[in-house]
Amino acid sequence: METTVNVNNRSVAVRVSAAAERALRGEAAPLVAEMELYFSCLIRKQVRFHRGEQPDDAVAVADGLYVRFRPVMTRGCSVAEGGEAPPLTDFPIARPEAYVPHWLRIDYRAGEWTGEFGFA
Repeated sequence: METTVNVNNRSVAVRVSAAAERALRGEAAPLVAEMELYFSCLIRKQVRFHRGEQPDDAVAVADGLYVRFRPVMTRGCSVAEGGEAPPLTDFPIARPEAYVPHWLRIDYRAGEWTGEFGFA
């Protein structure tokens, strides 16, 4: 499935693989694909998947699938805070639409949700 949704006043092309579509049909709770743009000493982009209630700013892509954009930052830039789960806080961006990705791809492989996003 391919569709376009409006996230923070920017069009985002969303491509959901056939495997992901099949997996979605088996989900009991809504799935949120969160495009996380992480600002710290470096910039990292990652798609995180959450089940359950969707946040207020989540946008419906299909029945049971929502997407959202979440810029975050670390509280400081320290090697000691690194690793898989440094303490994060929301990053207030004056013009979030300038940072919203242009595309998002969602797949389901080996029992795991995977995703990537990027800019044109």
